[in-house]
Amino acid sequence: MITEPTLVRIGEAVQLSHQGEREAARVLFAEIWDEIGGEQGDPLHVCTLAHAIADVQDDVRQELVWDQRALTAAALLTDARVAEAGVTLPVAGLYPSLHLNLSECYRKLGELDRAREHLRQAQATIGALGDDGYGRMIKEGLAQIAEQLR
Repeated sequence: MITEPTLVRIGEAVQLSHQGEREAARVLFAEIWDEIGGEQGDPLHVCTLAHAIADVQDDVRQELVWDQRALTAAALLTDARVAEAGVTLPVAGLYPSLHLNLSECYRKLGELDRAREHLRQAQATIGALGDDGYGRMIKEGLAQIAEQLR
């Protein structure tokens, strides 16, 4: 169970966005981003927050910037750090979703070669996910984008 206060707050902001309160989510995300020190913050916080912020962007180019920040921060993470925060997924389990989102951004921008490259990277790391709701959701997203990129 995630007990780290910053991750709990990020989760609360994500819930706001899922409830259709995108502007309220953006405000809370911005507050948290400032509190963690932006890109200089704890890589777990930066990765999680940037990944979530990307989802509330109206401009695909801004979404891409945030997804790239999340991927950069993920490279600095360790399994020990994510476990310490109560995250049950290993670091490798973050990559399929990160690459899926990047693939989708590049697809929307018409940069299909880059979209396919991130799709390949997501597919190469999919084994890190379990056969649970999250794993199935990411696998379904990968299947959808693969179809769109055919």
